[in-house]
Amino acid sequence: MIATPPRVLTVAGSDSGGGAGIQADLKTMLALGAHGMSVICAVTAQNSVGVQGSWVLPAAAVRAQLDSVLSDIGVQAIKTGMLGSAGAVAAVAGGLAGVAAPIVVDPVAVSKHGDPLLPVDALADVKDLLIPLATLVTPNLHEAALLTGARADDEAAMVRAAEAMHALGARWVLVKGGHLPGDAVDILFDGETVRRFSEPRLPVRHTHGTGCTLASAIACFLARGMGMPEAVARAKEFVTGAIRWGFPLGHGVGPVDHGWRWRHGEPGAL
Repeated sequence: MIATPPRVLTVAGSDSGGGAGIQADLKTMLALGAHGMSVICAVTAQNSVGVQGSWVLPAAAVRAQLDSVLSDIGVQAIKTGMLGSAGAVAAVAGGLAGVAAPIVVDPVAVSKHGDPLLPVDALADVKDLLIPLATLVTPNLHEAALLTGARADDEAAMVRAAEAMHALGARWVLVKGGHLPGDAVDILFDGETVRRFSEPRLPVRHTHGTGCTLASAIACFLARGMGMPEAVARAKEFVTGAIRWGFPLGHGVGPVDHGWRWRHGEPGAL
């Protein structure tokens, strides 16, 4: 009897360049031994230098994909990323209400190149409808500021931002400090305990897809039954390796390498 691997669902947008979004999520899931499934909310024309266009799928199409997977295959963890519209946010929140599996919400609002990926009117729905369903929400500093008004320029401010995000209803919050100088420090908060995760900052340029990869990796480890702090630690280790081996692609910022463990002979433990 062949065992079915952990089933992890990504609900996000497509990146035609293959470095972020649905493509990064599915690569991460394969690399970490999960069966990845997808609900596509938007399609982007995107490459290494930016986003040239974005088209949002109808909310009914988003909900139909979600219901199709949940009603038959089922999931052991879910990751949401770029949703693209208020209608998609509402459709996803409605479809996930009552789902028992862990839900990792990456509140994607702006691309690495500064291109907006979520309309301003959809931010309220993310706050009111989606984040309260989240087992974990993973904002970067810019996203935390957009959602709470709490701007962070040092670790103490990151803790305050995590507290403000937690007040929106998520069970756990991981505020990512990758845009600050010094070591790459993330702050995990559950309403009581602050946990600090740090990795040395790598002098590399090609980091496209970092946030998607981290959130998907956490979802994979949660699907395997790990507790949140261990899942975050393991995911941060995986994404640090992917950043270390990020490669050039096109004329701009290349992607992290989701296959770094087998491509470079560094197996690591799944």
